[in-house]
Amino acid sequence: MTNTAPSLTVLLGCLTFCVTPMTAAAQSTRPALAGLSAERLDRIDELMQQRIDAQWFPGAVTLVARNGRIVHLEAQGLMDVESARPMQTDAVFRIMSMTKPVVAVAVLMMVEEGKMRLNDPVSRFVPELGALAVAADVGTSPASRGLRFDVTIRDLLTHTAGLMTRAGTNQPAITIGPNESLADVLPRLKGASLDFEPGTRWAYSGQFGFDVLVRAVEVASGVPFGQFAEQRIFGPLAMDDTFFFPPEGHPRIATLYASVDGKLEPRGEERFVNGVYISGGGGLFSSAEDYLKFAMMLANGGQLDGTTYLSRKTVDLMRSAFISDSLPGRTAGEGYGLGVRVVTDQAARNTLLSNGSFGWSGAFNTHFFIDPEENVIGIFMTQSAFLATRQQLRDDFETAVMQALVDDAATH
Repeated sequence: MTNTAPSLTVLLGCLTFCVTPMTAAAQSTRPALAGLSAERLDRIDELMQQRIDAQWFPGAVTLVARNGRIVHLEAQGLMDVESARPMQTDAVFRIMSMTKPVVAVAVLMMVEEGKMRLNDPVSRFVPELGALAVAADVGTSPASRGLRFDVTIRDLLTHTAGLMTRAGTNQPAITIGPNESLADVLPRLKGASLDFEPGTRWAYSGQFGFDVLVRAVEVASGVPFGQFAEQRIFGPLAMDDTFFFPPEGHPRIATLYASVDGKLEPRGEERFVNGVYISGGGGLFSSAEDYLKFAMMLANGGQLDGTTYLSRKTVDLMRSAFISDSLPGRTAGEGYGLGVRVVTDQAARNTLLSNGSFGWSGAFNTHFFIDPEENVIGIFMTQSAFLATRQQLRDDFETAVMQALVDDAATH
């Protein structure tokens, strides 16, 4: 059965977060004062150094915060191999799909303002996407093949729409030209077919599902998304190192690499980084400390430093398991909310994270999680494109963070 509400334990954890003062500029504290072992936190550095030595990536920034205070912030390795430039804690990374939770927050702002509903058909905002047909050559119910369905905002937020997913076998090739915007490209999706009947499977829409959501926010708000995000999220949160298009020659952007046969090779930018195309699926650049501000806002029930971005009830909704782990395509013990994974059974997931923990990751090997019960936020950032072992690293990082806890969060 789908879990549509957080457990009592998770709600109590949220209440603990809400009474803990948090500010946009997070302060640092000694690990022991936040109930963590400094010696055990060193295991995070050991984990990352092992992977750096193995040429998984050239460098990394890792960050852990508890009760709104940073207890660990480290830079290791290099941000550029060719120049041997050391990694620095304020390095800027291409965060790829960690863009998606930001888009989800923007959508929920529109929902709160009555300009959008979760059950609205996407065609209300992108008319070309009205009543798409289910593909005939995908392993779905024969009764669904060829039928037409209206994809909803909720379907896209939860990756249950079947639109341009990794499961697709007969999709149009959508290219993004050098000067093309969302408004130029998205109408071409009218030739797409759904990979399954919406709601019957979970299949990740890596780019275009959330690109459509960005366009929906633009239409609903009447504001270009880059401007919307700056005015409503990045500016108020003082996320000064978060943007879709970096200024030319930005000095703190880590070089992107791919690990090929045990060696690191430089890799160019994605086609959507063209100066005009706002990719909700993966277009943002950010730093670990910048993203911490966004995560702290969510951890604090939609508020930070006296500003309310979302209501507490909306954040509770966002991190609820709309999709259970029993739906085909999901991982055992891990449901899915609105733009974020949600831990629903820590034993089934084999994780030290508490039930109700939520977050997401990026294809260039970035990751964040929020554990409301323990008041912990963990973030790591590297620049290794489509690393085959990135899921293993995410799990190991979560373990390295959570095993460092030695005291109960409520005592600090």
